[in-house]
Amino acid sequence: MDDLAGFLRTRRSRVDPAAAGIPTDSRRRVEGLRREEVAHLSGVSVDYYVRLEQGRATQPSGQVLDALARVLGLDETERDHLCRLAGKRRRRAKAPSSRVRPELLRVLGLVADAPAVIMDHRLDVLAGNRLAGLLYGRPLPGLNIARNIFLEETERGLYADWENCTLDVVGHLRLAAGKFPDDPRLASLIGELAMGSERFRRLWARADVRARTHGRKAYRHPLVGLLELHHENFALPDESGMELLVMSAAPGSSAEDGLRLLAGLGADGGDARPAVNAQARE
Repeated sequence: MDDLAGFLRTRRSRVDPAAAGIPTDSRRRVEGLRREEVAHLSGVSVDYYVRLEQGRATQPSGQVLDALARVLGLDETERDHLCRLAGKRRRRAKAPSSRVRPELLRVLGLVADAPAVIMDHRLDVLAGNRLAGLLYGRPLPGLNIARNIFLEETERGLYADWENCTLDVVGHLRLAAGKFPDDPRLASLIGELAMGSERFRRLWARADVRARTHGRKAYRHPLVGLLELHHENFALPDESGMELLVMSAAPGSSAEDGLRLLAGLGADGGDARPAVNAQARE
């Protein structure tokens, strides 16, 4: 699903030669650095680097990877991804179970005033509280965030900042593909998205990686209008690939009023317990 050679090629094309100390002129036709320039700057032979980009050299040393990461200007997330692709530091992990512990569901149920969900590395929503269901406007069991963004909502749907959301989703799936290369369900999802979305195909070819941590997301809800919420992603410390995502509104903001109104609209009837995907119970 992912390969070291392709990642190196895309990163090389994005390095500004001038920033790397290489003089340029109008005759230069190569976007980014040349292969030989990367080789010289990282202290490896040109032949070896060419073989890396052609997929003919495997298992580069940690020292070589560190040098390449420095020359290519990789951030910490991209460095970890590079090492995983090269088979260093992390073993090829099996796809983890999607079962959500009952104790974790109790924690999710305690979050009452903010939408909150538990997702796996494929961006399948495994469980969510009542307010999250009202925000998405659909049953949470069976919801996949990547499929929802690329194949269901598109530019004029729930996601007010749709284009940036697509960048986050593809970057996350790239990391997941590097960490869980033998996960057939993840491979199937990526194939489905590539077949159904031209934008996904373009972004996937860029080989960008992004770690989901925290940040602002804006939602355009059909009943309560624009909701600007802060996402806080809590990765679970059990190697499950799951994370708890809580979407909060700033105190005194229009988004806080909107969430309060949304909660009131769904107050009559409905179960206050978290909605749980069937596979999360197994």
